[in-house]
Amino acid sequence: MTLRLAHTADLDPAELRAVRALLDEAFDGDLSDADWEHGLGGTHVLVHDGAGLAAHGAVVMRRVRHRGRWLRTGYVEAVAVRADVRRTGLGGRVMAEVERVVDRAYDLGALSASEAGAALYTARGWQRWAGQVHALSPDGIVRLPEEEGGVYLRGALDADGELVFDWRDGDVL
Repeated sequence: MTLRLAHTADLDPAELRAVRALLDEAFDGDLSDADWEHGLGGTHVLVHDGAGLAAHGAVVMRRVRHRGRWLRTGYVEAVAVRADVRRTGLGGRVMAEVERVVDRAYDLGALSASEAGAALYTARGWQRWAGQVHALSPDGIVRLPEEEGGVYLRGALDADGELVFDWRDGDVL
């Protein structure tokens, strides 16, 4: 097994195709083009084995406002492990590197997790955000109640108040 960190700009087209294929498989074809784009432009963690790309995760820079302060946030995207090597610790290896990047380069770490994925993150100390979630949209700040309960943070924040995420096309979080 080899583990590599690389910026999107350092991945060649074949590597990007392999990442997209892994994500399409892991998310059962439910990865939109907007979801794909959300994982680009940051640092990728890639784990390869003899069969190819076995696991992936990415950290992209976002801004999140909490209590009037905009925080540089390492937002975790596109975490996936190939089906034949799931439950072997590769998700943990990817997250350890993701967390190292978040801890060294950002004020805060954040991610949006499915119910199935939440166990990995909570076991690693990520905390579920219990407050309101908003986004700064082209029309102003909008509440995102469908995201509440699924946002997890790494880093110390007062547990009350709201989070306001910067806007991006497609699914905001």
